[in-house]
Amino acid sequence: MLESTHHRKQTKSTILKIKIMKSQLQIILVSLLPLGVFNLCAQVNDKPMKMQSAMTELWEPVPEIVTPGQADITGSTTAPSDAIVLFDGKNLAAWENKDGKAAEWTVHDDVFTVNKGKGDIFTKQSFEDFQLHIEWSVPEGVTGEGQRRGNSGIFLQNVYEVQVVDSYENLTYVNGQAGSVYKQSPPLKNAMRPPGGWNVFDIIYTAPRFKENGTLILPAYVTVIHNGVVIQNHTQITGHTPNTGLPKYKPHGPGPIRLQDHNDPSEAISFRNIWIREM
Repeated sequence: MLESTHHRKQTKSTILKIKIMKSQLQIILVSLLPLGVFNLCAQVNDKPMKMQSAMTELWEPVPEIVTPGQADITGSTTAPSDAIVLFDGKNLAAWENKDGKAAEWTVHDDVFTVNKGKGDIFTKQSFEDFQLHIEWSVPEGVTGEGQRRGNSGIFLQNVYEVQVVDSYENLTYVNGQAGSVYKQSPPLKNAMRPPGGWNVFDIIYTAPRFKENGTLILPAYVTVIHNGVVIQNHTQITGHTPNTGLPKYKPHGPGPIRLQDHNDPSEAISFRNIWIREM
């Protein structure tokens, strides 16, 4: 009889210890849940834990503070505090030609204009994932039709072209309109301002990724906002953007932004207020 009583006491003691351990485990789980260490469906005492607001609150890491730029009624926005300014109206110090020499496009009145015949210009700095803000204008009274009117291009990483062309009451193939991924994806809408006005592109770009052997892991993606209108929505880029032929990927690393001297016979377009944020 004494042995049985002693056994029951030991059993009760063991059960009490287990309950204490479970209680302690519950406290630990609740403290770790906001960090996503344990699944929210974890069970203690054979019952789901009661959800509390604190369980889904994240406190770290704290986002870096960025001072945003100032916008005007035309959609022009000054550079935020963490941006790299590529053109501020003064000079083309951030740009060069294909030979690595000074860019020879013309700077005037806080803008720069394509100097036809002098070739494309490239940023001296190379980029991978980024947000690019760029403003461009087709001159009032521009002449020509289709792709021969106000044509240029913005090449992301020097490979993938977002088309620049006068698409205001100017008929051309849709995957060659302003804001298209050239010869691939037409813009969702035509948000073009008339010649003489300024067009604003905000481009969010994710670079492709390649294995060491050159195999594509992830394709490039681009979102383009034209004068406040989304015209490319996380569009997959299927390869380079040639005028003739089909797109394909070749492995590459970070690359510059290239602006095209299309050399069509129409009057030259101009650019202003260019900045970029690496992501």
